[in-house]
Amino acid sequence: MSAVEPLISVRNLRIEFNTERGVVRAIDDVSFDILPGETLGVVGESGCGKSVTSLAILGLIPSPPGRIVSGSIRLQGRELVGLPEAEYRRVRGREISMIFQEPMTALNPVFTVGSQMVDVLVRHKQLTRKQARQVAIDMLAKVGIPSPEKRIDEYPHQLSGGMRQRVMIAMALSCGPKLLLADEPTTALDVTTQAQVMEEIVQLQEEFGTAVVLVTHDLGVVAETCQRAVVMYCGKVIEEADIETLFHHPKHPYTRGLMDSIPRIREQKKAELPTIPGTVPDLLHLPNGCRFVDRCFQAQERCCQAEPALERQADGSQVACFYPLEAGA
Repeated sequence: MSAVEPLISVRNLRIEFNTERGVVRAIDDVSFDILPGETLGVVGESGCGKSVTSLAILGLIPSPPGRIVSGSIRLQGRELVGLPEAEYRRVRGREISMIFQEPMTALNPVFTVGSQMVDVLVRHKQLTRKQARQVAIDMLAKVGIPSPEKRIDEYPHQLSGGMRQRVMIAMALSCGPKLLLADEPTTALDVTTQAQVMEEIVQLQEEFGTAVVLVTHDLGVVAETCQRAVVMYCGKVIEEADIETLFHHPKHPYTRGLMDSIPRIREQKKAELPTIPGTVPDLLHLPNGCRFVDRCFQAQERCCQAEPALERQADGSQVACFYPLEAGA
């Protein structure tokens, strides 16, 4: 893929959850790399395993009911799977940080914003509380929060949704991590605030040189901010490519369906928005062969008999399909 040594290397990751209905394999043989300083988009429908993959990198898979069955997650060659919790705590925040999907549940409601930020800085940067408070104020200013000297002493419920999300960004980047995991960072925000928050993430990434994994449904955000993207379906990576290749020449029928379903303003008013037929299969009752076979417009007999492996193509992209789409198809 590149001569550059990966920052994070995920190989053959499998994660299972025990449920009342049985054992669910939420992540099945997932492999990808994250390069230093790049932005990697992870896209797919709800339930495809995007957030679970991010939580696994951060060592936050709840056990029980979840567990990493097999596979490897390496941070610059250091194995994270099986790392003792005390050591993983030193990795979280300092080397890998995360912006969670809903800041009201990620921020502690009974502590001020400043208290929570200062605790992180004191723990990882060995600063005094006075020094940490000043760093926290500076970070709040960097993410666009007005009057940070005042806001730092407020509680999460006193801030708007956009401000809470900015606090999460400031907290995540305050220790200068090598990797930032952003799980749907703009989901609950209005369109204007979404654009502002994403712009701030990009600016701070450039300033700190942090690699970013952007977990999102929004293909527009992926097109604007990411260099590469991984497409997931039913717990598996089905396509990986650089952004230009993915948007101009998607090779997997599912990826093509996602691209076609993006609304286009200039289309005729009466034109129907294309959709992907059917629904995502139950992970406990997957179809034989390819997991997308029941929804695929070009499925053939072979697709029902075996599951395609993720294979590299001539242009450097990877796709898990027996009959990848040709350019212009």
